[in-house]
Amino acid sequence: MTDSLTDIIDPLVRDLVEWIAKEPRVQRDVLDAWRTSCPRLMVWETALERGLVERKLLEGQGAFVFVTDAGRHFVRNYDRPAARAGRKADVLTRAAA
Repeated sequence: MTDSLTDIIDPLVRDLVEWIAKEPRVQRDVLDAWRTSCPRLMVWETALERGLVERKLLEGQGAFVFVTDAGRHFVRNYDRPAARAGRKADVLTRAAA
C-alpha cells in the first residue's frame, strides 16, 4: 500500500474500529456497513489484516466482530505524531515483504 493510499484508508479504518469498539457488531452488519465497491479501499480487510478487529462465532448467535487490544491502541493513538510515523513504517515493511 502506498503512503497516499494509507493516508486515505487509515482514517476509514480508524472509523470502522472506533465504531466496533463501542460494542461488538454482528459480522453481517459490519460487512453491509463497510463493504466498498472500490478494490483499493479495503477497509474491512485492512482492519482484519492488521489485527485491529477479530471475528468470533458466538454459540447460538452467529458471527460477531470485536476490537482487539491492537485495535484499541490504534484508535487511542491515531492522531499522535509517533503513531503516524509508525503506521508509515509498518506500510513500508509490508511493502518490502
